[in-house]
Amino acid sequence: MVEKTNNGAFNKAMKSLGSLEVSFAKFRVGMANKARLKVYKKLASLLRNRFSLMNALDIMYGSITDNGKNPNEPMAIAIASWGKSLQNGYAFSDALKGWAPSRERLMLSVGDMSDLESALLNLIKVAEGTEKMLKPIIGAIAYPSFLLLMSVLVIYAIGAYMVPPMEEAAPNARWTGSARDLVDVSHWIQKNWLLAFSFFPGLFATIYFTIGIWTGPTRAAIDNCPPWSLYKMFMGITWLLSLSALIRGGVPISVALASLRKDSNRYLQERIDRAMDFIKNGDNLGQALSKTKLEFPDKEIVADLRIYAELDNFEEALDKLANDWLDESAEAVETKASVLNMVAMFAISGIIAWAVFGVFEMQDQITSAMG
Repeated sequence: MVEKTNNGAFNKAMKSLGSLEVSFAKFRVGMANKARLKVYKKLASLLRNRFSLMNALDIMYGSITDNGKNPNEPMAIAIASWGKSLQNGYAFSDALKGWAPSRERLMLSVGDMSDLESALLNLIKVAEGTEKMLKPIIGAIAYPSFLLLMSVLVIYAIGAYMVPPMEEAAPNARWTGSARDLVDVSHWIQKNWLLAFSFFPGLFATIYFTIGIWTGPTRAAIDNCPPWSLYKMFMGITWLLSLSALIRGGVPISVALASLRKDSNRYLQERIDRAMDFIKNGDNLGQALSKTKLEFPDKEIVADLRIYAELDNFEEALDKLANDWLDESAEAVETKASVLNMVAMFAISGIIAWAVFGVFEMQDQITSAMG
């Protein structure tokens, strides 16, 4: 195959850009996970068809910029930067520094000296697996939170627009039972409306910002309860898929674990550190994870790893285990999401029923007071 590569295009493109434009492009590309994944897929396809890496980048740059007409597209700037770095002797994974997360660069570094196409395909598999898990998990947490917030809004509306006129109709009434409860709750919500409406969003935000940094025995115990159990499942799957891809690429387990640790949050670092301590003492991966007593990534997976770690084809067994667990977990998350949604629906239905019953009680007591 005859390849035509414009070797000066990348240098020319980068020289025409200011540092602010490049920094902004890095931010945009770094946040655009789907766009990067799309580029990786195209690049893997071109490599599969025996294009060189430089030629493949040149083709993609021409396509994204419409043959140079739109050189300021963030992804075009990224590809130009990668091409320039390759021309200057950098490996592809090093060329992506600042443009892609370190975990992606780590997985691609496996292919720098051997098979970049396979490394790209492994990265794509992990990224798609992560995306497959993330959507149902977000839905499992967000929808029940929304329903609970709506229940507060319903009580506030009843307290603001229905209770006051009824209290005025019977100023001397002594509310009892559900009517008394509704009046008290309505008054409290109206006086403390900011706290009432910010409680669930605040709780959601607290969980969101602490879920990746909270560690220790209490966290290990609560990891079996939603939403922490969903997060544990998500982190466990992405970690196992990434580890499998690195080991398949020939990276030793201890090196792979240390590399994954660098780009991990405190939650995952704690689990990797404790496993690495046992691996340094001669235990295999399954034994090490079992001895941590954290049941990470999953109790059943740990039990399987204790068996598979002794097999000659451990790399293949680990890859199959990770992918099978991904499929099973996607179904499990959907089931848990359905349960959480059902619980939330029952909760808001019960709250609304209680509020409506309280209103009827007030009407009955008004009738009795006026009679």
